[in-house]
Amino acid sequence: MKVTISRKAHFNAAHRLYRKDWSFEKNDAIFGKCNNPNYHGHNYELIVSVTGPIDPETGFVVDVKILSDIIKEEVENPFDHKNLNLDVAEFQDLNPTAENIAVVIWNKIKKRINPDFDLEVVLYETPRNFVTYKGE
Repeated sequence: MKVTISRKAHFNAAHRLYRKDWSFEKNDAIFGKCNNPNYHGHNYELIVSVTGPIDPETGFVVDVKILSDIIKEEVENPFDHKNLNLDVAEFQDLNPTAENIAVVIWNKIKKRINPDFDLEVVLYETPRNFVTYKGE
């Protein structure tokens, strides 16, 4: 029997969607107002879900406090109130789209949980725009 446990978190961050190897005009045509050279921000909402068997001793799939600490250390502390393009190493050469942010978050958290467990990251950039990544 497998059960999924989820934890919500949030962070506020600025970013600019653009490719260094494209002209401003091409970036503007593809990314529009998200290509603002002065950046723009979002109040990101994050849902991290871990699926695995229930530990017969504790009754947990994973201790929510431990999951909370992992999210704080791997996502909230390094991303919150940061400019993703300038302040976060993973995005120095990676366009910080919601899709790429979700994959980076998944990779950071996956290293910290039981490798036999499944991990899903849902990242809301706005209440209506969100992405899901399951490591596939």
